[in-house]
Amino acid sequence: MSILKKIEAKLEIMAPGDREIGRYIVDNPDQMLRLSTEALAAEIGRSQSSVVKFSQKLGYSSYQELKLAVSEAKSQEWHVPAGMIHGSIEVGDSYPVILRKLIGSKLLSMQQTVAANTEHEIGKALEALNGARRIHLAGVGASSLVARDFSYKLMKLGRNVLHDSDSHVQMANVSTLGRGDALFALSYSGASIETLRIAELAHKRGTTVIAVTGLRDNPLSRVADIRLHTMADEERARSSSITARDAQLTLTDLLFILLVQKQPDANEYVHNSELAVSVLKA
Repeated sequence: MSILKKIEAKLEIMAPGDREIGRYIVDNPDQMLRLSTEALAAEIGRSQSSVVKFSQKLGYSSYQELKLAVSEAKSQEWHVPAGMIHGSIEVGDSYPVILRKLIGSKLLSMQQTVAANTEHEIGKALEALNGARRIHLAGVGASSLVARDFSYKLMKLGRNVLHDSDSHVQMANVSTLGRGDALFALSYSGASIETLRIAELAHKRGTTVIAVTGLRDNPLSRVADIRLHTMADEERARSSSITARDAQLTLTDLLFILLVQKQPDANEYVHNSELAVSVLKA
């Protein structure tokens, strides 16, 4: 996960002094890279020691290590292509502007989601899904639509998958899970009460809980054994979870492709599925 995203996600729970330092770094990463601890402290009106301690709280032995991490995050940064507009869609926007804003937001959300998850984190989720005896998918609202899409893909690979749009049925299904099974729970906020209760029950039963949620600390991420993160612009403009859904679909599609690579007979399963459906398209 990018250090800039990590700092941004933790701003709300930081002490006031740390929040000032973190906010400056997130808003001005290029300037921060040119500043010493003394210069940065002077810039925001804090002590030099507070800047060093801030670096250590993030897991770095020194301010220089933090600067290196910020530099690496900047080098991997992706910008919306020229001509695209990233921002909230306004009532008075013209049709072409709406198109550019919508596509720009979607592209940015998907790219940032990929950047927010390391290959190691994706690998852990992949191993859990690949080795699971049964896979249960949980989510409500737009997350339920993504869960359903992912369940269809997993079924094509011959996986034992449980999913239902009714949260009561989801809870009943989870009550049958145990060790060796996996729960794949989607909630951008991480606070959807139905998904949270399902995850809590799965955790109690020894089931591996994989959470797909936002970067901010939330109840669902605290219950999970494996955490994947999505990035979306839902705080600025809550438009029916459009960008959050795209972010979730990006992750589930990635996991599906990786599972296809990992499963020796995957192509045979997919071919048989297409063959079976072809009789309905005559």
